[in-house]
Amino acid sequence: MSETSAPTPAHDPGHDPDVELEATAAIARDLIRFDTSNYGEGKAKGEREAAEYVEAHLRALGLEPQLFEPEPRRTSVVARVPGRNPDKPALVLHGHLDVVPADARNWSVDPFAGEIRDGMLWGRGAVDMKDMDAMMLTALGDILGSGRLPEREIVVAYFADEEAGGGVGASRLVDDHPELFAGATEAISEVGGYSITVGGTRAYLLQTGEKSLLWVRLIARGRAAHGSRLIRDNAITKLAGAIARIGATEWPVRLTDTTRELLGEVANVLGVDPEQVSPDELALATGSASGFITATLRTTSNPTGLEAGYKHNVIPDRAEALVDIRTLPGEEEQVLAEIARIAGDDIEIQIVHRDVGLESPTSGALVDAVHRAIHAHDPGAPVFPYLLSGGTDNKSLSRLGISGYGFAPLRLPDGLDFPAMFHGVDERVPLDALVFGRQVLRDLLLDY
Repeated sequence: MSETSAPTPAHDPGHDPDVELEATAAIARDLIRFDTSNYGEGKAKGEREAAEYVEAHLRALGLEPQLFEPEPRRTSVVARVPGRNPDKPALVLHGHLDVVPADARNWSVDPFAGEIRDGMLWGRGAVDMKDMDAMMLTALGDILGSGRLPEREIVVAYFADEEAGGGVGASRLVDDHPELFAGATEAISEVGGYSITVGGTRAYLLQTGEKSLLWVRLIARGRAAHGSRLIRDNAITKLAGAIARIGATEWPVRLTDTTRELLGEVANVLGVDPEQVSPDELALATGSASGFITATLRTTSNPTGLEAGYKHNVIPDRAEALVDIRTLPGEEEQVLAEIARIAGDDIEIQIVHRDVGLESPTSGALVDAVHRAIHAHDPGAPVFPYLLSGGTDNKSLSRLGISGYGFAPLRLPDGLDFPAMFHGVDERVPLDALVFGRQVLRDLLLDY
């Protein structure tokens, strides 16, 4: 697309109040209105229209973005922004354009309308991660529009397929086009930079690591028969026992360097001895953020899908279940062996998708720059490192030796359960938090 002005989505639900939206909110709203649902295992509506929208914005900034579409409609966008200091390594600033599906029956608004209500932008992708996608565009627009350049060269990327592991997005580009990221040593993306409240003190979480990812399928086989017969070799019965055991497993607490540092910082704010308070208690002291943090203290193994049978009076000979396993970095093989033991000998385990865990340095020039950018807009607020219980496209970039961080800065009101917004119902983000994020990200790119 060669236009210099950005296109608008094909539909306008008309839910917006008659107010002038700040540019970040307007772009995020537009992106939400592109339904880029990713159902996984190759099923997705595609990112093409959203990618063309982003491409047009980047061209309007004077950049030369490239579109990559390894499969029909699965579109990513990459551009380079020159920096003032060519001696510094490049920084990858990346987001993803796909979202997980949303069942409109469970929402109080249309999940793809981009509705403004109660000072917030509502819709699928409002926090994961079309808010950051918009902040990237407006922060770069503030810099380039004023005739300035970021401190270092920026590789700005909008990937497809992150919600399914990046097979036709970041992972494919890393494998097929590593030259796109030449010269880059660090990356910034999602699920970090947001504020939490600890003991009455507002603080910010900088994501410096990610748990490992193991998506597995359990398969049980048995004897097909009429539903009225006495059949003890029942695939569903075997699977049900295995999945119940795995879902009920309580994995032990194991602290990594990142989680140990985080809990020490929390204890310091609370004025307690971290050796005298349990890790779970310290995690709970972070309020709603504990929804992410408690899961970083241990492995998790959550059943997420079941499939068996095709008629009420037919015993099937096969039953399947999906399990989402997140291990601490480096513990994948150990956990897989334990899952196999828990499931039992009758259960076959297939790996659907696997990716590495990460821990990046929690100190250094980039971390210092993050502190400065936050303090310029929220003086004195502490910034804590943390390990993400989920994963991002930083996993793919790590194969090129790029250290990844999560920093989508948002100053959030007390009481907003932000982790619940990710893949949740009624996903939403405060409008003023988007403005804050735009300003902090702009300052970080100018400084670092």
